[in-house]
Formats: sequence, structure tokens, C-alpha cells
Amino acid sequence: MIASSKRAMLKAVGAGAVALALVAGGATGALAADKVKVGILSLTSHSPSIIAAGKNYFADQDIDVEFVSFQAAQPMAVAIASGDIDFGMTAISGGLVSLAQKGAVKVIGGALMETDDVEGQKIIVSKAAHDAGVTEPKALAGRRFGVTTAGSSFHYMAHKIADGAGFDRASLHIVPLQKVPAVIAALKSGQIDAWSIVPNIADALTRGPEVVEIGKVADYIPGYQVTTVFTSTRNVEEKRDLVERFLAGLSKGIDDYNAALVDKTMSEADTAAIVAMIHQYVYNDQPLEKADPRIRAGAMRINPGASLNVASVEDQLAWFKSEKLVPADATMEQLVDTSFVETD
Repeated sequence: MIASSKRAMLKAVGAGAVALALVAGGATGALAADKVKVGILSLTSHSPSIIAAGKNYFADQDIDVEFVSFQAAQPMAVAIASGDIDFGMTAISGGLVSLAQKGAVKVIGGALMETDDVEGQKIIVSKAAHDAGVTEPKALAGRRFGVTTAGSSFHYMAHKIADGAGFDRASLHIVPLQKVPAVIAALKSGQIDAWSIVPNIADALTRGPEVVEIGKVADYIPGYQVTTVFTSTRNVEEKRDLVERFLAGLSKGIDDYNAALVDKTMSEADTAAIVAMIHQYVYNDQPLEKADPRIRAGAMRINPGASLNVASVEDQLAWFKSEKLVPADATMEQLVDTSFVETD
């Protein structure tokens, strides 16, 4: 009887220990989420990562995300290389290519892309330039084209527009202004003549008297992979599981973004909830009722599954080399790791 009681007591103690271990294990798991910093710009195209955080898609992958805001693509690439942030989603810049050539960063997927079914980036000019005869892209020869930095996506678009319109790239006067708000101010005041930008910003500007639309980027750069997803080479080589989990969470955010804002197959109530999430980081200096239509108007398709148009990236790399903006020996293998997502 005593032996039986001892056995029962030992079983109870053992069961309690197992239960405590499970609780402790659960608590440890909850505390073990990988903390990552993600760079974003205040643009609708950065919404998928915001949605993935807001709808716990990253949390489901045991990732705790903190967003870090930037004003341009190049500083984000530098922050990835220095370890100040872990992931970024923005345009390929000369700085990013140079850092990749040095073994510091890698493109691991695609994001925003010019597609035939969705209105894309627009070519816009100041009213003064328009009045002086710049009514179509071929008239941009000899004009001042605003960019954030030399080697930015804006610089690439300017030269591809020149190529397509049939005039010498060198005849464009590229004016680096560091930040998007500075480009907007310079265009409205006539300090620069032209710019190319996503539709919601272009449309907001052309509703006023200072700016006029004269063309579409897609007519000059078909299939343009406008932005990419990138991380440090160290993450690729040493934390592959983290990179895969990040992309899995991001992909769910991309699906919701496309359904809500591009294909418009999501209910209005769910779409409104997503717009409210995005508003925490995009146009958050305005009330939601004012920001809502601007957020929706800025939506262009994001590649499902963060798939990557490799041909477009190759064209961009060739352009950087032709302009001597990156080392001549920079290669696609240094820039891109194609093992994480589907490629075209």
C-alpha cells in the first residue's frame, strides 16, 4: 500500500515536472522570437511588410519586427551593410551594387514591378517647362531631371527614358536632391524641369497648377523591377532559416496588399482595416480620411511570393556599369541570390 502510494506520488511529481517544463518551454519559445529591423520608405509600395507585421504574419514565423524609416534607397543599403537594419525593400541603387560587390549585401527577392494591368510610374514636368514646350518625353533633352541621389532608380529611369525617346543620355542634366520632399519642392518651384514617380504622388502633384504629366515610365522600361528585397550577405550565409521565414511572412503581406489595393478582391471592411495599418507609417502626418485615398491610389503590383525579374535586374546592373557608377567587375552573382524565390 505504501509502495503504491509512493508510486502515485512519484507519478504526480513527474507529471508536474513535465507540465512545468512544457510551460517553461512555451515561455522560452515566446521569448525566442528573432528581433529584426526592417527599413521602409513612406510609400504605399512598402505596405506588404507593414501588413505582415500588423496581421502577425511575421510573428507566426517567430520574428519580431521593428521598422526604421528612410528618405532614400541608398542609405538603406548602407544600413543593411553596417548591420543597423536586417532587411530592406527598395530600389537597386549604385551604393547597393557596390556593397554587394564587396560582399556585404544581397538581393533576395523582388517587390514593386511595372505591369501592363496596373497604372505605374509617371513622367511629370514643371508647369514652366511644359509651357516652354516640354509636352512629351522626347522634349526632355537638355532639361534638368530631379533624382534623390546619383545612381538611384530615378537616375536609371531618366536615362532609360532618354534611350527610349531617342536622345543622348548626356544631354539630361541630372540634379541630385537627396530626399523625395526636396525633389517635389524643386519641381513645383521650377528649379528642376522633370521627375518620374509612383502614381499617387504624381497624381497629387498634377492636381495642382505647378506640375503636368507628359508620359508613363512603362512605355520606356517594360517589365521594370522597380524595387527588390535585400538583406546582408551574412544573413544569407549564416541565417538562411531567418531569411526564409522573413520571406514567408512578407509573402502573406504581399498577397493581402495585392488583394486589397491592386486586384480589389478583398472586402471593403478588410481593405479599410489594411489601409489603417499602412497609415501608421505612410502619410501618417495626415488624418486617415485624407491619407486613405492617397494610399489606395499609390498601389502598384508587388510580385507574389517576392518573385524576381532577373532580366530587369541585369539591365539595371548593365546601366550602372555603363555610367561608371559601380565597379566594372560587379557581377549578378555578387548582387543576387536566386535561391530563395522564383525568378523570371
